[in-house]
Amino acid sequence: MGAVAAITTTEHAVQVELADLRFRALLPAAEWAALPLAVRRRFSKRMSPGATVVYRGEVAHVHVSLMGRLLAQACRLIGAPLPLVFHPGVSVVTVTEDAVGQGQVWSRMYVRKDGFPQVIHSAKRFAGPTGLEEHVGAGVGMALSVAAEDGALVFRSAFYFATVLGLRVRVPRWTEPGALTITHRDLGQGRFAFTLALDHPWLGRLLGQDAIFRDPPADEA
Repeated sequence: MGAVAAITTTEHAVQVELADLRFRALLPAAEWAALPLAVRRRFSKRMSPGATVVYRGEVAHVHVSLMGRLLAQACRLIGAPLPLVFHPGVSVVTVTEDAVGQGQVWSRMYVRKDGFPQVIHSAKRFAGPTGLEEHVGAGVGMALSVAAEDGALVFRSAFYFATVLGLRVRVPRWTEPGALTITHRDLGQGRFAFTLALDHPWLGRLLGQDAIFRDPPADEA
């Protein structure tokens, strides 16, 4: 009886881990298996349409250059996809299942010292030549490559695209704002680090952000 219970428990754990295979499908099996279990669980969580998971945390460090500030302000024309809050503070990330777009909507809230918080929305869709795209608004987005490196899940911009007269066109490399790298690293005890870096080939690092978030309580997961 005990053996049956153990098998049932193990099968249930595997089912939970494998509930959503969309991120797993973007990596070779060996790379996915090398990630910490906590990372695999966060990116294997199958949610019903419209369901949301909330991660609460804090931005610990922000780096921004003058050109980074100007770029962030200019991007307000397409919905402000870059942070406009350049100091540490409270942050909240929500992930909502998008049944229409067959992907997920990610919303990131950054608390200002005064005034309304900034909220950034983007949609992750499992499409395109790399298998994953991030749409930031006004028909603008990027294709993302995914890799497992040193126990972390790393997303990198492969190229940017825009919609012009109903047609999607690839943005010329020389006009791109820089290479975007987002790293998700587990810290143990239900905590993880989220690191964002935007690096331009000529201007160096335009924007950098280090944040730490916590898994939701069991009754919210």
